[in-house]
Amino acid sequence: MEDKFFLSICIPSYNRPDTIVRLLKSIDVSKPEEVEVVICEDNSPKREEIREAVAVFKEHASLQVNYFENPENFGFDKNWRELSLKASGKYLLYMGDDDGFIPGQLDVFIDWLKQHPEPCYILRSYIRRYGPKEGDVEYFRYYDGDKFFEPGTDAYKAFFMKSISMSGYTVKRSSSLEFLTDEINDTLLYQLYLLAEVCLKYPSAYCNTPCAMLISDQVQLFGNSKAEKGIFTPGQGVGTNLNFIKAYFRIAEYIDEKHGLNIAQKIKNEYSKYSYYTIAGKRKYGVKVFNEHVKQLRSIGLDSSVYFDIYYVGLLLFGVAPCTWLIRTIKRIKGRSLHL
Repeated sequence: MEDKFFLSICIPSYNRPDTIVRLLKSIDVSKPEEVEVVICEDNSPKREEIREAVAVFKEHASLQVNYFENPENFGFDKNWRELSLKASGKYLLYMGDDDGFIPGQLDVFIDWLKQHPEPCYILRSYIRRYGPKEGDVEYFRYYDGDKFFEPGTDAYKAFFMKSISMSGYTVKRSSSLEFLTDEINDTLLYQLYLLAEVCLKYPSAYCNTPCAMLISDQVQLFGNSKAEKGIFTPGQGVGTNLNFIKAYFRIAEYIDEKHGLNIAQKIKNEYSKYSYYTIAGKRKYGVKVFNEHVKQLRSIGLDSSVYFDIYYVGLLLFGVAPCTWLIRTIKRIKGRSLHL
């Protein structure tokens, strides 16, 4: 399998002609001959606008941009695999079509990959931007510095929950192609299945220097494909969706069964420890809706740690803004996410 490029930036595209151009313009690499951009447009209502926007960008770009149109709406999981099949880089770096790169940092990340060729999966740190102000930014760093793992369950357990967000997700193409499957097309979490398989068999690593910026200014559009209909609703966030959380546990159970492991309950406990945003997502709708949401989360076993109840009580008494401010302040002081 020939690697034509060092890095393939893989973009699943759906109905966002404006933000995909924003993303493309943020790719500021110094050696464009080493990088290709692969876009798979997923049969959205704005396909023609996306096609035209990408064509205009290509006219003035020094990057190799390969644009494909799926014959039908594949949905997130299948489109993820489609991108890996269309790409030809040594590494695949996935980006949401509404996100972007931190200026100047993609070159730094590429250099990091060249300096550390052994890992097949790289957990990235990243920035999430919530608004236009300087203070509307949260850093997601998980350790005090770079960290390297041998193949096995330690990396799988450590990286599982930290890899839900797509943008910046990086894996060697050879490893990605080794584990292709269509058994989880309705989860929106193919990335978790893939990292589990790769980390169990190959070395992996955490890179402490962020290059991706997640931009929270768009509604989520999951739920349009045949596999996702009735499970997710376009326009509604999936972070608080019970089907999404169940799918998270389902993947861990699938990996347990396939490899004869006993990790799924530990994965569930880890989710419970860091379930603040999952719990908080419904607080703005009032106490009645919030309590019903928490009741549903308890029904699927998400309350398996004391932190779940701490988050619940804090949100119930004080609301979202003070609790979120406290968590982000602690993270800024610490310099990374807390290890609970």
